[in-house]
Amino acid sequence: MSKIRIGIVGYGNLGRGVELAIRSNPDTELAFVATRRDPSAVQIKTENVPVYKTADLAAHQDEADVVVLCGGSATDLPEQTPALAKLFNVIDSFDTHARVPEHFANVDAVAKETGHTAMISVGWDPGMFSLARLYGNCILPDGKDYTFWGKGVSQGHSDAIRRVEGVQDGKQYTVPVEAAMEAVRRGEQPELTTRQKHLRECYVVAKEGADRAKIEHDIKTMPNYFDEYDTVVHFISQEELDRDHAGIPHGGFVMRSGVTGADGEHKHLIEYSLKLDSNPEFTTNVLVAFARAAARFAAEKSYGCKTVFDVPPAYLSPLSGEEIRAHLL
Repeated sequence: MSKIRIGIVGYGNLGRGVELAIRSNPDTELAFVATRRDPSAVQIKTENVPVYKTADLAAHQDEADVVVLCGGSATDLPEQTPALAKLFNVIDSFDTHARVPEHFANVDAVAKETGHTAMISVGWDPGMFSLARLYGNCILPDGKDYTFWGKGVSQGHSDAIRRVEGVQDGKQYTVPVEAAMEAVRRGEQPELTTRQKHLRECYVVAKEGADRAKIEHDIKTMPNYFDEYDTVVHFISQEELDRDHAGIPHGGFVMRSGVTGADGEHKHLIEYSLKLDSNPEFTTNVLVAFARAAARFAAEKSYGCKTVFDVPPAYLSPLSGEEIRAHLL
């Protein structure tokens, strides 16, 4: 059986992670990498694989079975996914939850018109966490959902810290509040505010002579980022930041607390959790598994846009149905 040829568009943290994930999946191979930068300046890890300019991809339509789009959700993917779904079967990790219906509709229209399969919002949230929420709702219809993120690095909030006047460098961690999680685990089904669910912990390198009190105030009162949370600011040296906070860990918990019985006398808890050393590398392993499913849908001429909810679990595995039943059922 021929290998699934996967193209990568964008060669940042996600793009490099997809390249590594392909190495771990023997039924896949890297077809090409595309970049907005000068291709000659991009050094990939896989030998004898071409690097193209993203703007030139129309000339390479026949070289990949699925293309993984590794741009950002804020400005890249809303434009890039529908545009490239005209040329390829595509998959992205669009994670702006509130805009998923709009993004789905835009991509679906193009993919159906051009005879391609597209998958959006694939990763761990949205993605694996979404599946956990769906399964929980189906199994415990009388219940409540809870999602906690962290402890992990928020790249958007870290960038916001670095834009504060007087800040040289910084990183922000989202930390779930243990007391809130334990209340859910006890079956109390609490109503939780944003502040009650998560803490924001900031590690900041101040510029020489900067007013640290003002930096702390500006961070804690920053609208849309920190003002709705209990926020802790730690001032450390650049050396400490580089030594102790170089990674991009993340993770979290999805819980469904529900009851059964004639009078709701029996409590149940479904809990799914992740603890990730590398957020982008885990995300890209999810993307490659779902790229396999996208290739299978395309081979069946099942076109249009799909999400993780539309994929039979067996489509994610390189194993045959017989092997899955024998070893995993």
